[in-house]
Amino acid sequence: MLSVEELRSRIYEERIVDVMNEIPVRSSEWTNYNPSDPGITILENMTAFSALQGEEIVTVDYRAKMALLKMAGFLPTRSKCSKLLLSADQLEEPMLLRNGERFFLGDLCFETTKETSVGQSRITGVFAQQGDEFKDLTYLLDREINVSARIFGEKPKAGNSLYFIMEGNPSDLNEIIFYIKMVENERRNKTEDRQEHIFADIEWECYTDKGFTKMHVRDFTSAFINSGEIRLTLPQDKLKVYEVANVKGYCIRATLTRADYDIVPKMTHIFSFLFEVWQKDTKSFSQTFNKNDKVRVTSPLGRDVYYLVFGKEKKGSSYRRYELTRGTEGNGRYCNISETDDGSVIFSFSEENFGFRPLKGKECVRVIIYSEEIMRRYNVGKVIGYDDQEIELPVKKVVNETFFLIARRKDAEGYYYDFVRPEKKNDGDLYYHLLEGDGKIIIEDPGDYIDADLFMGSVAVMSGDRGNISAGNYLSIEENRGITDGFYNPGPGTGGCYRENLEQVKERFQKDVRQVYRAITAEDYEYIVKTTPGLCIRKVKAVPSAFNNNVKVVVLMDCDEQFPKLSDIYVKKISERLEERRLITTSFSIIKPSFVAIGVKCTVYVKRHYADTYSQVEEKIRQQIDYINSDRNFGDALLFEDVFSAIENLDCVDYVYNLSFFSENSKLATLKEYDIIPRYDVLCYPGDIQLEVVISDK
Repeated sequence: MLSVEELRSRIYEERIVDVMNEIPVRSSEWTNYNPSDPGITILENMTAFSALQGEEIVTVDYRAKMALLKMAGFLPTRSKCSKLLLSADQLEEPMLLRNGERFFLGDLCFETTKETSVGQSRITGVFAQQGDEFKDLTYLLDREINVSARIFGEKPKAGNSLYFIMEGNPSDLNEIIFYIKMVENERRNKTEDRQEHIFADIEWECYTDKGFTKMHVRDFTSAFINSGEIRLTLPQDKLKVYEVANVKGYCIRATLTRADYDIVPKMTHIFSFLFEVWQKDTKSFSQTFNKNDKVRVTSPLGRDVYYLVFGKEKKGSSYRRYELTRGTEGNGRYCNISETDDGSVIFSFSEENFGFRPLKGKECVRVIIYSEEIMRRYNVGKVIGYDDQEIELPVKKVVNETFFLIARRKDAEGYYYDFVRPEKKNDGDLYYHLLEGDGKIIIEDPGDYIDADLFMGSVAVMSGDRGNISAGNYLSIEENRGITDGFYNPGPGTGGCYRENLEQVKERFQKDVRQVYRAITAEDYEYIVKTTPGLCIRKVKAVPSAFNNNVKVVVLMDCDEQFPKLSDIYVKKISERLEERRLITTSFSIIKPSFVAIGVKCTVYVKRHYADTYSQVEEKIRQQIDYINSDRNFGDALLFEDVFSAIENLDCVDYVYNLSFFSENSKLATLKEYDIIPRYDVLCYPGDIQLEVVISDK
């Protein structure tokens, strides 16, 4: 995928000049440059062919370029709808949300994808247990309070627990969704597996008639390291009420079975009994049924919609369309339509009355519901049959997962219909690509569908990464249904994106080529270690040996301790990462950091009329010596001139009269002339600072 634009810009005349200038360099015997010379004729022909070939290279079509990227392992990422979790804790009574229920934030539409019951349960108490002591953390449920809590104590250990007390029996729920907000460390690298637990393991249980019973859990917080969702599945056993700290209710308990945290987890909020919605706006909706009579349909698009009904009359056959009627007699493919009081519609088929009806079986009946916008333009064109036929759709930014076309063909009995999804390949099938963002299809192989008419089937549109809204909004439901405050989203929307175009795939390919994967140089080692998934790493220094092929890697982890020690978990994870990236002839050693205190003797003359000069000078000295909390790395020399200049540049300082350093451990750092030279694995920190501040006479 190299840039070859110069091949397009160099015309034949420019190329032939270069060729003619090259002849004397290549052969001193060739002296006839006239057009009549056969050699010149050959060169002219070859040069013209080269110009044509160069033009052809830069006009490689879309499919060929994508094929080249695919050979390198790069396919365009598909579009995705943004997922959002919503809280129903403002409901005064339970509510049943229909499949396709719509929620709005401005012009953004979010929809449910299944029927969901919300509002029947909520958490009323949160308690942390350490030994026999219980601590009330119920304030974590209040979204207006922003106070963090060390949920497993100052020093978490196995056996410490967190109890969630609930009112309302949640047994009817297939899944319980929590969203947990934690105080996160900005240096922590993202984990490759969101459910990987590096530093702790947690056993989740609920209280049943058999005592505390284990639950199946998907924990996306990495055991309370990051903010995220926790999805819990209740066991089959009957739930019972449990009492914690004089508070009764249904109970879920999280207990540490392993606790090796690098940073003590601190939680700020808990949101419970959430339900998920997806950012999309359905324009036409398809539903299939396995029965052939009294098919009931509830439109998720409101009541001002249009219906198309299709049925299979033979096993494995295509569909036939059934016209809608309100009568009970006729001859042809008809189905009776009737409305109910709850807004749903019933379609009835009768072979006795009309002469036709679908068979009974899997997906024997399909109903498609259209909004007026789509119904007016649902005929999108005809399959002509030439290569890469392009057809424009009536909408752009299409959701790939829900999309299909209706292909209409004709036989002796009339029209028959097939529902064709993008990029589904079988013998004779219509094979096409959907360009979601552009709202187009490209027919690569018409199969047996030449001359078929194409109509819109199911379609929804989305807003890509715009749907990844920030946390803390209130979404309104399409039909008010007595809800005033709306539904709160505790976490941001995630995953929303459009399908990558060719340029974006190329950009990702080029970025990946430049990505450091193999550990060769010292900088490679440092980058690979510092980006180890799931770890908080503050500093890294790689030191190649001058005598063998060993690289010493010194690592400072980020944790709550003043002088962090490299834990066994860090050593293990870093070693695993380097082991698969090192050269086969090279070995490495993970070195734990050492720390040395640096003492300072300093006399400074300060200007008059400046307050708090002593603390200003002392703070500046500490900043210069503190390698742990600054950008200075392992083994960096502490230069006299740097500290001297930093002090002298303070506004309150007149001049520095005297300055000297001394190491409090000569094995770790030595004094060389006026500078401190630490060992390769050492970080300096402020030791004994003997500071004298004198007010200048000036």
